Amino acid sequence: MKKTAKPKPAARPRAGADPIAAYARSQPPPLRAICERLRALIDTALPKAASKVWHGSPVWFLDDNPVAGYAAKAGKIQLLFWNGQAFDEPGLQPVGKHRAAEALFTDAADIDPAAVRRWLKKAGTEVLDSRAYFKKLRARKG
Repeated sequence: MKKTAKPKPAARPRAGADPIAAYARSQPPPLRAICERLRALIDTALPKAASKVWHGSPVWFLDDNPVAGYAAKAGKIQLLFWNGQAFDEPGLQPVGKHRAAEALFTDAADIDPAAVRRWLKKAGTEVLDSRAYFKKLRARKG
């Protein structure tokens, strides 16, 4: 009788491994450059934010609330702000059915560092309390 092979446990990240850098390295060169530029801007503007790959994409958190992140989407990088609709910024477009807003980039040269820093400053001060927000939505639905 043959023994069935046990599934292998998920590989643990190596000590010092950087999953956000690995995410960028997994992108084609033009998108990789965008990821690297955005990461540098986000890390500088939100030094107290914790970051991790969350739901498959790099996300920065303040007090367990997601505030900014980016993801590769069909040949472009989506820079997402969870409370971005509150920023009143013409360069950000509403996305989804909640309060998020996005900017899309196809080339690192398209990134306006001053605009992104301005958005990130707002992301750091106008934080959506996502736990309370979604708890309230669930309560309304009953």
